[in-house]
Amino acid sequence: MANDVETVERVIPAPPDKIFELLADPRRHPDIDGSGSVRRAKEGPERLTLGSKFGMAMKLGVPYSMESEVIEFDENRRIAWQTRPPTPLGKRVAGGRIWRYELEPTDGGTRVRESWDISQEKVKAIVRPARKRTRVAMADTLERIEALVTATS
Repeated sequence: MANDVETVERVIPAPPDKIFELLADPRRHPDIDGSGSVRRAKEGPERLTLGSKFGMAMKLGVPYSMESEVIEFDENRRIAWQTRPPTPLGKRVAGGRIWRYELEPTDGGTRVRESWDISQEKVKAIVRPARKRTRVAMADTLERIEALVTATS
């Protein structure tokens, strides 16, 4: 399983609650996405909680959609959602990756750890080659999060 999880982290000079608020708002996910593939929230709550379901319009070459469910939730500490294609056939043959954010207060702010967990992915061989690109995108995501939560109003 160790090679099924890729993790990046960054200390962001902001309190955990401010970072968590951004992560828990699916409408803001296009703003933080370092991959450039998240286009817009399609449906779902304004604020995520355990069990929340939400959809995203995506584009990676071609447009597509994904549905996610929040499977881990610890206010201001941890949030994770699992993504799958929206169709019954798609759910049987693809999806299952988990995006996880862990927040740890530390000197100078909050250590934010983002993980891409493909341990439950239906066809791991298809997504494993994206590991390097995903790691770069996650580092970009953490940079975007920092820019958003530290911007002066």
